[in-house]
Amino acid sequence: MADTMGHSATATRNTSVAIGFCLLAVAPQIFEFIWSIGTIFGWGAGRGPATVLISHATALLAGAPAAIFGSVGGDAKKASSDVLLALIYSYPLFVVAILTFFMTIRSGQDYIGGTMLMALALFALWASSDLQGMRGFSFGAGTAPRMFGGLLVALGAGIALTGLLAEGPALSHYSWRGPLFVMASIVFFALAIRPLGVVVSAFASFLIAAMGTHETRWIETTIVGACLTLGCAVLFPYVLGLPMPMFPRFLVQ
Repeated sequence: MADTMGHSATATRNTSVAIGFCLLAVAPQIFEFIWSIGTIFGWGAGRGPATVLISHATALLAGAPAAIFGSVGGDAKKASSDVLLALIYSYPLFVVAILTFFMTIRSGQDYIGGTMLMALALFALWASSDLQGMRGFSFGAGTAPRMFGGLLVALGAGIALTGLLAEGPALSHYSWRGPLFVMASIVFFALAIRPLGVVVSAFASFLIAAMGTHETRWIETTIVGACLTLGCAVLFPYVLGLPMPMFPRFLVQ
């Protein structure tokens, strides 16, 4: 009888997964708050920590509910970016986290993986929400993000549903080294492209990403990185015609 009710020995109620989804739901807000701390020391530009904390707290607790009830009552107004982040990204993940408390997870790998895909798609939909072509049938810069984001949400939901209905493997051991260094290389490239130029930032970003595995052979990696950097130096300014700096500012000046 336990098996027919979905409570087999392999099925588990994973409260830690639900808590993890709650943290995932506010991960962008937490990241911006940590990033804003640097403005106190003059690192970068943007809102201060107090402003970020108050804005996101207000959006989550008051702004998003007001936008929902306003749209239901016919009083639709343009929502701020913080409110849209709560509506498009945070609230759906909070709903998934709450449901997780009451669900029996039969395949942790499928359920968590599908939810992560949904989170990625929802964040992409929010990030491109101000682009043209995101509403109705109009085409524009936001058409592709809307289509692929919607497809990825559906795909992730299907995978997560499989983790609830079918027996499967539990969440296996996961190494953070690869994703950590890849994300670090992307962030470095975004921050270094203007002051250091394409040549230095692209080559350094490739080397940072290569540190994501202990199997890296640095001689071959350096050669491949140099070839890719040369390709970027030709592709961006000459093929695509993008006005990107090639060399560090202090060398050009």
